[in-house]
Amino acid sequence: MRAWLAGAAVAAVACALGGLAGPGAAQVPPPVVEPAAAQVLVGDPATPPPDDAPGWAATMLPDGRDADVAWYRVPFELTGHGETWMLYLPYFYGGGRIWLNGAPMGAVTESSATLRVRWERPLLLPLPQGALRPGANVLHLRVAADTPLTGLRMPLPVLGPQTAVQPLFDRRLLLVRTVPIVTVSTGAVAALLVLFVWLKRRQEVAYGLFGLAALLWALRTTTFVFDAMPLALWPYWRALYYACTGGFIAVLALFALSMAGWFRPRWAWVLFAYVAAGPLLFLAGGPQADKWVGRWWVLGLIPLGLAIVGVSAVTAWRTQRPGAVMIFAAVLLALLAGVHDYAVGLSLPGIEALLPHWAGHRIFLLHHAANLLLIVMGGLLAVRFVRSLQEVEEANATLQARVAQRERELAVGYERIAVLQREQATQEERQRIMQELHDGVGAHLVSTLMRAQRGALTNPAMSDAMRGAIDEMRVAIEALTGEDGDLALAFGNFRFRWDARLRDAGVTPRWEVTLPEEGLTLPPHDTLQLLRVAQEALVNVLKHAQAKHVWVRLVREAGQLRLEVADDGRGLPASRDPAAAPAVGRAAGVAVAAAGGAAAAAAGDAPALEGGRGLANMRARAARLKAQFTVASGGGHAAGAPLPGLHLALVMPLA
Repeated sequence: MRAWLAGAAVAAVACALGGLAGPGAAQVPPPVVEPAAAQVLVGDPATPPPDDAPGWAATMLPDGRDADVAWYRVPFELTGHGETWMLYLPYFYGGGRIWLNGAPMGAVTESSATLRVRWERPLLLPLPQGALRPGANVLHLRVAADTPLTGLRMPLPVLGPQTAVQPLFDRRLLLVRTVPIVTVSTGAVAALLVLFVWLKRRQEVAYGLFGLAALLWALRTTTFVFDAMPLALWPYWRALYYACTGGFIAVLALFALSMAGWFRPRWAWVLFAYVAAGPLLFLAGGPQADKWVGRWWVLGLIPLGLAIVGVSAVTAWRTQRPGAVMIFAAVLLALLAGVHDYAVGLSLPGIEALLPHWAGHRIFLLHHAANLLLIVMGGLLAVRFVRSLQEVEEANATLQARVAQRERELAVGYERIAVLQREQATQEERQRIMQELHDGVGAHLVSTLMRAQRGALTNPAMSDAMRGAIDEMRVAIEALTGEDGDLALAFGNFRFRWDARLRDAGVTPRWEVTLPEEGLTLPPHDTLQLLRVAQEALVNVLKHAQAKHVWVRLVREAGQLRLEVADDGRGLPASRDPAAAPAVGRAAGVAVAAAGGAAAAAAGDAPALEGGRGLANMRARAARLKAQFTVASGGGHAAGAPLPGLHLALVMPLA
């Protein structure tokens, strides 16, 4: 089915191109006149030679001969003279002059020693009413060769009313002039855009080959756009024409090999070596080499075209893809058009008999077939590009769906982790609370029990021990159950409880608490360590200091939290004054705390500064807070006056 469609497409295009043949191929309505019989006189007179001048010879039109200049005498009969008659010439390659019944009626610039003329476009001239006669009339045409080596060509003239001749001119002008201009402009723009895409995506070889093919064909088609060129530039222009023609076919071969998956870099070198041979031979041999290169080098491109057709056919048969079938049909059509143009351009024997009017009007098809081929290639690449965009969009949609699914799965996983973390945090918190109760209240109760079992406790001592256990429990509860870790609230409860206890013991407390109004949040265990340091300091004041006044100061200053406890008691003996080593590191503090706690448990005594165990505990707690802890006798101040007792200070950095 696909092969049948491809054949139908080729046939349709061939039929469409067949309509370009001109007046002979299409039925031109009468009274159009196509005088084929003429006389020719080779020579270079400025005006038409007289009818009896020696040298006139009969010939048939269209005519071509190896001469620089020749005059043609074309008789014709005027019939149905009722409207303006026109002279239509499908081409006038080397330029020349036109006379009607001995009167000049038009001229085209001729090739000269400094100018190269190639008048590809058609010529339409109105026949002057004053010079046109009813019945017999004579046209004289001076025809010049575009180059001395190529000879001259006299086209088959067409005469008739404007309504009959004008459509022939318009159609030829469209095909020979307008279409090439459109091909040059659109081909160059498309080539630059596609080559830009290829430069950004070097792996897309098909885009690079298509862009190069479009650019080469746009440059090659300019031969139909420029009618005249200085002779000094013409050899380079002709070399560019050959290079673009061969380069276009070589790029098509690489494109076909790429589609078939047979591309090899060494083949590209071979192809472009042959392509470069033609222009280089032309430049080396000069204008004399034009005929040889145009005949034999161009002939060598036909087998290359056959190879392209063969590779495209294999690709289409193997893949059965519509795009491959379309490429095969377009390449086959381009090959047939190229063979046709080669035969028409060289006027090979048999082409005149096979296509007399077609060949006579010099109708070339390759530039139209190549345009069709480029359209097919560009269309397939456009479809491929759109398909790639669709695949990218589908891949993005799929990826987004997968990402969304993974996000939901991650969210569920995170929620599970959060639940586990909360459970773990709760468990750890329970363990910490249990540890704190064990180390605080538990240790105190164990110590009291051991002393009671030894009978070493009196009733007052038992009361003090129970009171100490209750203090430990209250401190833990206030620190660990405070709202949002608010230090001000926990310390307020601590102050309320100890204020009454100190006054009952005959000690007058003074409190200075300066914390931010918005509150100060600390981790519960940090609050607990801080309150225990304060509690042990106040216990020391009650038991050992023999003080009358105590000052407690808790302030936040310069990003630090400062706790100070000072009294006016007896302080420490000089031998036990730790002022010489005011700062304690974390490891040392922990070691001292462990030693002090063990000694306290073994001795069965409550923590006290007198024996050093309370001091070790406070230093250990300060180390856990990463705080600086200092102890000094007589180092405190209250209301600007020095105090004779003990001064303890803990400075804790705040995150």
